[in-house]
Amino acid sequence: MSQKKDKQKVLGEVFDKERIAGFLIGEAPKGVNLDYHLLERAYRSMKAESFASFVQLFLAEGKDLNSPGPDGKTLLSRIKEHRQGKEYGEILKAAGAEQ
Repeated sequence: MSQKKDKQKVLGEVFDKERIAGFLIGEAPKGVNLDYHLLERAYRSMKAESFASFVQLFLAEGKDLNSPGPDGKTLLSRIKEHRQGKEYGEILKAAGAEQ
């Protein structure tokens, strides 16, 4: 049985402030909290440095770091299960996220 990777490598992509801010725009799938969806999409798409910038913009827009996903867990709770999620978890905790 093969295991699914927890985080895909992002290679060669440039995330300037405008591109990072673009991740604040979008619609969530039916039944998924929008704040959670935007946060998870940024996590899956960005290197940690860009994700840290995104989190600050996310908070400045009044969005909720502790919004639950479809399984009721916050993104911080979910990424604690990911082998390469430690740095991202630390960014979320430093910004005030709770498990």
